[in-house]
Amino acid sequence: MTNKRDYYEVLGVARDASPDDIRKAYRNLARKFHPDVNKEADAETRFKEINEANSTLSDPEKRAVYDRFGHNGPSVGGGYGGGGDPFGGEDPFATIFESFFGGNGGRASRGPQRGADLKYTLRLTFAEAVFGAEKEIEYRRLDACGSCRGSGAQAGTEPVRCTRCGGSGEVRQRSAIFNMMTVSTCDVCRGEGTVIAIPCRDCRGEGRVRQPHKLTISVPPGIDTQAQIRMTGEGESGPRGGPNGNLYVVFEIQAHEFFRRQDNDIILELPINVAQAALGADVQVPTLEGMDTVRINAGIQNGTTFRLRGKGVPFLRGNGRGDQVVVTKVVIPDTLTAEQKILFEALAHTFNPPLKSQTGPDGQPTEGGGVSPHDEGFFDRIKSALGL
Repeated sequence: MTNKRDYYEVLGVARDASPDDIRKAYRNLARKFHPDVNKEADAETRFKEINEANSTLSDPEKRAVYDRFGHNGPSVGGGYGGGGDPFGGEDPFATIFESFFGGNGGRASRGPQRGADLKYTLRLTFAEAVFGAEKEIEYRRLDACGSCRGSGAQAGTEPVRCTRCGGSGEVRQRSAIFNMMTVSTCDVCRGEGTVIAIPCRDCRGEGRVRQPHKLTISVPPGIDTQAQIRMTGEGESGPRGGPNGNLYVVFEIQAHEFFRRQDNDIILELPINVAQAALGADVQVPTLEGMDTVRINAGIQNGTTFRLRGKGVPFLRGNGRGDQVVVTKVVIPDTLTAEQKILFEALAHTFNPPLKSQTGPDGQPTEGGGVSPHDEGFFDRIKSALGL
């Protein structure tokens, strides 16, 4: 017979206590009797007793066996309490399987782990994307807790070895049906090998806290939509003191009222009136760097393009810039004053071929004045191309 106290009595819970009740009771008692906090002579003994009780009652299978047989009942998945494991706690078949699959039995990594990567979408104006900019951003990320320095334990305390797995981070259990050894991650310490008896008040035992973080981004000239920059080490802090992940800044460029981008060229549609198109003129052309004066040749047609060299987008990799491509748009007025109408009618009288339906400046019908968009040879060329 054993002299051990009843596990339910040790934790101070009823026999029908829920898993949450057991977990809460264990944490409260572990804080109270932790040797680093409690300096009484029997604190260490009580602390071990509490961990042993929790190891059994927090495991549904072990708890069921304990409820039926008590301390002297059969061990879970093995022989009776007084009997030994014929393999000395090791299973040769388990060893073979672990060697073959190169495994640690599904055991979680206990060392430092790299933090998660983050993504941030940075919106830029058209000009900022072309010429580059310095932008300050603010985002939230998980950083190592400053109070516990990432350990998760309250300052002045340390994590303690897990009593369920003995610090190995894994639990071995023998199946009663096939007498095979199974290895799984410890459900108490989650593969850590240690448990936090007194969690840090600031991070609640997580070792990391989410907080705002500011960063200045140097946007290179010529950046385009969906391009991204990797900011090494600016992601989230890694668990257990692991290195930070990365921050990926993805760019979204706002549309411009007048300009649009085509690779490294900037396209601008330039409206001109019919007089400028017919006679030619010096016109003001807007660019991202101000106004340029450009000569429009007489007789320029709608949709004619010309280039302003080096007024486009800088090449993201390499030197130089694209061009600004100007597309002329001849604007036909939809309303005319009485004077403009007389002037256009007088002008129409000078074009060929004549249109019978036109009237002269005096309002009388005239044989001339028709405005034709094509010369007489245009239709002859169409007929020739069609074989007519």
